[in-house]
Amino acid sequence: MKHPDDEHDFFNRLEAELTADFGADVVDLDKARTARTTTTDPVPDQTDDESGDPSAQRLVDGPDLAGPGYLGRLLGAKRQAIVPPWLRSTAELKTATGWVARHYSHLAGYHLLRSPVYAARLTLQSPRGAAKVVGGSARWVADREGDPVRAAAVRREDVGEYLKLSRQRDGRVRLRTIVAALSLLVGTVTAFAVYVLAPGWVQALSVSALILALGAAGRRPDAPVINRAVEVTKAPKLTSDIILRALGALGIAPISQAQSKGRDGFTFTAPITRDGPGWRAEGDLPYGVTVTDVIERRDKLASGLRRPLGCVWPEAVPDEHTGRLVLWVGDQDMSTAKKPLWPLLKSGSVDLFKPVAFGTDQRGRWVEITLMYIAAVIGAIPRMGKTFLLRLLLLIAALDTRAELHTYDLKGTGDLDPVGEKVSHRHRAGDEDADIEYALADLRDVREELRRRAKMIRSLPRDICPESKVTSELANKPKLGLHPIVIGVDECQVWFEHPKHGAEFEEICTDLVKRGPATGIVLLLATQRPDAKALPTGISANASARFCLKVMGQLENDMVLGTSSYKRGVRATMFSWKDKGIHYFVGEGADARIVSSVYVDAPTAETIGNRARAAREAAGTLTGHALGQEPEHNERAAYDLLSDILAVVPAEEPKVWSETVVARLAELRPDVYGGWDPEGLAAALKPHGIPTGQVWGKTEGGKGANRRGIERARITTAITERDGKRDAS
Repeated sequence: MKHPDDEHDFFNRLEAELTADFGADVVDLDKARTARTTTTDPVPDQTDDESGDPSAQRLVDGPDLAGPGYLGRLLGAKRQAIVPPWLRSTAELKTATGWVARHYSHLAGYHLLRSPVYAARLTLQSPRGAAKVVGGSARWVADREGDPVRAAAVRREDVGEYLKLSRQRDGRVRLRTIVAALSLLVGTVTAFAVYVLAPGWVQALSVSALILALGAAGRRPDAPVINRAVEVTKAPKLTSDIILRALGALGIAPISQAQSKGRDGFTFTAPITRDGPGWRAEGDLPYGVTVTDVIERRDKLASGLRRPLGCVWPEAVPDEHTGRLVLWVGDQDMSTAKKPLWPLLKSGSVDLFKPVAFGTDQRGRWVEITLMYIAAVIGAIPRMGKTFLLRLLLLIAALDTRAELHTYDLKGTGDLDPVGEKVSHRHRAGDEDADIEYALADLRDVREELRRRAKMIRSLPRDICPESKVTSELANKPKLGLHPIVIGVDECQVWFEHPKHGAEFEEICTDLVKRGPATGIVLLLATQRPDAKALPTGISANASARFCLKVMGQLENDMVLGTSSYKRGVRATMFSWKDKGIHYFVGEGADARIVSSVYVDAPTAETIGNRARAAREAAGTLTGHALGQEPEHNERAAYDLLSDILAVVPAEEPKVWSETVVARLAELRPDVYGGWDPEGLAAALKPHGIPTGQVWGKTEGGKGANRRGIERARITTAITERDGKRDAS
């Protein structure tokens, strides 16, 4: 062990060195000594003395140095935006301007209509006002306001002060009498001149103004003349005490109380401010507590704030640590708060390649979506607005006259008819066998169209199609046939769980989800049973836009919003039963956002559908079902891939290369299999559980080689199992 004198010399040298480098007031050596003498945690590969004794006490934490300095604080500072966000956004500026214009137009119209009532009230109060004016003038002339002071001088028997006040009163009364007399004279002369010289309308205006002025002077404080045109919701102001009380109900104490008990607490990192129609608070939760812990107890937080559940929205900050909480508390419940007027409700058209507003966030700001280049999944329990949201997206697509719509209402209630019957190229409502066959034939055609588009895009010059995908300019050229195709399916689980065609539906939709967006094909799938069967993982994992209304569990939540969303605090389970249309939206390159979609009821949807049809008729783009044209009979609607493979691969060939199978299939059905490649065959066989692997064969020159291929025995086994399930069902 070191001798105390050696330790004393060590600290003297340390103090001298640090003083020379940083200044005499930088280092607190008492803290350094305390840390050195009290810290006993071993530090690997370090010794404090030459003996290398691992049990020796070590200095783990360095001495407390001064802060980062002025430059360091500037580097770590967050600069507030010079121009407010609502002023930078054209959409938000239009919304704010429109709201202000509508607000004051409403005020003007409301009061203008009631102005005769206001005038009558003032007229009835004018005698009382005249009495108040005459009485007040008489008291002013007589200097009655000085009576209490003079009376106090009398009570004190102060003769000198009383005489002084009396002389002051006499002077005031003489001056005010002269002023009153002159005013009365001028008023009388003016009134006589108006009566004799002025036209009738000036006389009426003057008398009316006088009566209204006397009425305003005679009004009572408890009887207002003007009615309130707008009833402002009176929500309590959000204060730090209220927030800390609410967090205390969750077991999160303020920093002062927590430190007194040796724990960490909640600290505010920014002032509480107004943010739209509500209040915004930001702060750091205790160490080890995440925003997710608060979100999952949102109901208790709302109870602590004494606010409705739909007003309380805790959120994480994407660019900060997981303990940074942003709490937004609205003045009104999000489900009942009045929303701004949807820009497309009564007029307007859409370019699907540009963002379009489809809902509002908690603060009433518009949230936009670009329907092109996406595949979308909508999930929810029944009666939460899933079908309405799908119909809204399809109505948006219908307002682009170039878009070709394929709509399928597998619930069969006709919810999509305002779109399907008005503008859709293909449309069916129901899940009968004929409906399923109709949809399957349509999807086969769409997949063939996808392949045609891929070849077309590949053949275009780079200066016309530089990014190898459909653009708005290319969609404007009818000869290329690259117009948007939007497919909307409600209750898509009916397709994927079909005992006969479910595998093919899954295979085609998976292909459309993966390759369709770049070729201008958009697939929108909605289901009330978001599980692995109703929403195959190949589809849900590749959907770039996700809408999740209320669901009941973690599995359903993650199936729609993505793996681990529940753990990250993105939980659609927190929505209440009255939060219809409110959902988590993942898309547009942003983190999950809470959105309340625009509510469009059936009559309004019919009106918008009629408007979209009229625009298409004018543009000459109305086709298919909307014109009463049914698809022509096509043998492709009855093809069976597995049976066709057996037809082209005889029993004498137990193993065949994929390229050979594809070539033979193209000869069998050129209109169906033309353009297929080995990769496409592998993708088509995957839903049937048939893999492709290395197969030995001979080339045309007679040389042996291993290439990817199939085994005929697997095809026959898959057909036997499929037919057995069909017979059992």
